[in-house]
Amino acid sequence: MLRRREDGYHGLRSVMVPLELADLIEIEPAPDFAFVCDDTALAGEDNLAVRAVRAIEAASGTRIGAHVTLRKRVPSRAGLGGGSSDAAAVLRAAASGAFGALPSLDWLAIARALGSDVPFFLAETAALVEGTGERVTALGALPAWGVLLVKPPVDISTAQAYERLDGRERAIHPRADSPSLRSGEALQRADLAAVESLLTNDFHALALEEPAIALAYDALRAAGATKPLLAGSGAVLFALSPDAAASAALARRLKLAPEYVVYATAFAQSPLWQ
Repeated sequence: MLRRREDGYHGLRSVMVPLELADLIEIEPAPDFAFVCDDTALAGEDNLAVRAVRAIEAASGTRIGAHVTLRKRVPSRAGLGGGSSDAAAVLRAAASGAFGALPSLDWLAIARALGSDVPFFLAETAALVEGTGERVTALGALPAWGVLLVKPPVDISTAQAYERLDGRERAIHPRADSPSLRSGEALQRADLAAVESLLTNDFHALALEEPAIALAYDALRAAGATKPLLAGSGAVLFALSPDAAASAALARRLKLAPEYVVYATAFAQSPLWQ
């Protein structure tokens, strides 16, 4: 993450990668709009999937009739962008005709207005993300690496994480010497060792001050993870593996209490990028 800007936003320079772990959204034609989520705490108008529908209505001048069902699989308040991915999925569905005929719309502009992470999920592959999330440079086809996620029994407020980080001294790398640019190039070469050596997250050290997250980090290291790292602003930690089987084996070696939720997943593959 770069410095805070005069408009209050923080500049970003990050490599982001989609995972196979994903929420499920079902859209059915209907006379009126209705939204259901299996997590009732997320079932209101503030849900990003609903906000995406409302944004499409506002941009198109079209009233949308559909029943949208969201089945949550990605943990919330975890740094994984689950809500942003849901919004992007609604936009992609709308662009492909799921809500009927719509006028030509600027889907990127709608995505940017919904949230900083939403434009990334329109790329459907890994990307270098810069600016405030609006500059997305797709990195092409992904290696079939495994990813192990551990969700400690704590949540991290993104706003509070940014506030804490703003109060700390930290290095700001010039773009030419950016670890994110170099890790993106290593990812394109499918060089796992190089990617792991370049992994960094400005929020990581702050998150480890939370005992539950530090415990999960130590457990991952003890199980054999090379370089566990915080995802986004947290609270999930992730560890890379050469394939999904290696991630599953790492999960079996973990020694954590049941309240630590573990997900063995992998980089998402898309037919758009071969």
